[in-house]
Amino acid sequence: MRKWCAGLCCLVAMVVWGASTVTAADVEDQYLIGSGDILEIVTWKEPAMSLEEVLVRLDGKVSFPLLNDVQAAGLTPLELKKSLESGLKAYVPDPVIRVSIREANSKKFYVLGEVEETGEYPLTKQMRVLQAFAMAGGFTEWASKKEIILLRTENGEEKLYRINYNDIVKGEHLEQNLKIRADDTIIVP
Repeated sequence: MRKWCAGLCCLVAMVVWGASTVTAADVEDQYLIGSGDILEIVTWKEPAMSLEEVLVRLDGKVSFPLLNDVQAAGLTPLELKKSLESGLKAYVPDPVIRVSIREANSKKFYVLGEVEETGEYPLTKQMRVLQAFAMAGGFTEWASKKEIILLRTENGEEKLYRINYNDIVKGEHLEQNLKIRADDTIIVP
């Protein structure tokens, strides 16, 4: 009976641990490919159909041997993999493809105003407002750190969020340290 209980406890722990573990592959499979991204597409045992650097064009498509133009933008790497495998079945028996993101160039955010380096920045990982300020080199001496604005489009509507940097660094109003999303614009007056 003790062995059975110990085994059950181990099984429950493995299930709970496994369910809460997020791997890099899980994150990549949730990533939506966009124009400007560079992909690596490897076709197992078919070197002529393996491409190290494939640019997702402005029309959202990639060029692939035998299949010509294939829609990639708006799909996850897993969805693109399945689409390519489906298309190749007419030419290759049981094709096995791996799609990886080499460079995530389609997701950008912008920092303007009284920061050292204004401009466009790549959104390559989960990032928050404070990290965006670090990427922009910090504030100029004239920056108004209490009146920062984040502009975001949500459901087709422009939203404005007010951010008080001083509060965040004091540990107050931490909800203002928002996660950055693609196309966010941060303005430091």
